Amino acid sequence: MSGVVTGFNSIVENPVITMLFFAAAGLLVVVSGGIIYLTAAEWRDRRRKQRDKQG
Repeated sequence: MSGVVTGFNSIVENPVITMLFFAAAGLLVVVSGGIIYLTAAEWRDRRRKQRDKQG
């Protein structure tokens, strides 16, 4: 079992792997935020169009 822990520690201590992990996590946050923004903007525009039709 200690071989697994040693292998994991060597991966965590590798700066390239760490940098790639944080880059992937950052991209995930950016893409998720963009999707949330576009969904909210579409919902807002749809509501505005429906309100303009009724009014």
